[in-house]
Amino acid sequence: MSSHTEHTEARDDAQGGHLTESREGGAVAVADDPFADPGLPPHEPRRQDVDERAAKRSERTVAFLFTLSMLATVGFIVSYVAIPIDEIVFIWPFGHVSGLNFALGLTLGVALFCIGAGAIHWARTLMSDVEVAEERHAIEATPEVKAHVLEEFRKGGEESQIGRRKLVRNTMFGALALVPLSGVVLLRDLGPLPGTKLRHTAWKEGSLIINEATMQPLRPEDITVGSLTQAMPEGLDPHSEDFNVEIAKAAVMLVRLEPEDIKDERSADWGYEGILCYSKICTHIGCPATLYEQQTHHALCPCHQSTFDLADGARVLFGPAGHPLPQLRIRANDEGFLEALGDFDEPTGPSFWERG
Repeated sequence: MSSHTEHTEARDDAQGGHLTESREGGAVAVADDPFADPGLPPHEPRRQDVDERAAKRSERTVAFLFTLSMLATVGFIVSYVAIPIDEIVFIWPFGHVSGLNFALGLTLGVALFCIGAGAIHWARTLMSDVEVAEERHAIEATPEVKAHVLEEFRKGGEESQIGRRKLVRNTMFGALALVPLSGVVLLRDLGPLPGTKLRHTAWKEGSLIINEATMQPLRPEDITVGSLTQAMPEGLDPHSEDFNVEIAKAAVMLVRLEPEDIKDERSADWGYEGILCYSKICTHIGCPATLYEQQTHHALCPCHQSTFDLADGARVLFGPAGHPLPQLRIRANDEGFLEALGDFDEPTGPSFWERG
């Protein structure tokens, strides 16, 4: 035997046999498993398992936490409704804070915490705490396994005492049923309900038609055949806070056609000496449809190429717009200025009918 082989065997022996105990015919003999399964310690019953009075105290504690969650949820809703949004209060040690935000955070935090704390206390004191070790099994379940799972589910229901501890069960259901109301109440921050605002604009009977460029009332002679003029109702102040909201519904464009070129009879009746007034807000997503083709009398929206025939009631010729541009009835008053005969007879703007 060579000196190298002797040195290798001596080194293996010096390692205490952790890797091998002997070499016989080239085979390696594996040592005992150094990580033996220690097993589970013996189960020790809790006080609630042997003392029904202790179990009743735990039941009342869990019910108290769930009830406190319900009260906190009610407090959240009351705070949201009753506390003004701009109210500032001093709360030590936070200093001056929003009273509404503080109340909402406190009540919602208590509601969620009490549900979690109640569930944990229930699990630790009343549900079964016996540890069971199971071997890993194949992913596909056999009928026997399915039956076993259902049986375990039934046993779990019994061990949780959800049927027996009716006070815990009912208060838990109450807390879980009420806490989602916090999210429902927050929907108020989406803004007030629109009501019929989308159906009305700033136009009314007698409203003068104002040129957006000059801010002066328009006369019929100001609009020539083949031209397009952008306008708005009188009374809107471009510097006012609600100007953008109002002009988004009330902006119009006026075109003048030869009377014989107007195809739609109602459209002609609603105009004045060939002057037609349409909403310029595209009925697709609200862009200004003011690219005018004089020869075809078509108005084009630059955003998605919706095309409207202004000589035929502004019906849609092409593109994703869902319906024609609404038309405004107009006339000339005694002073010779163009004015509206009333509001639009249908809502202006994009996708109103799809939104209801």
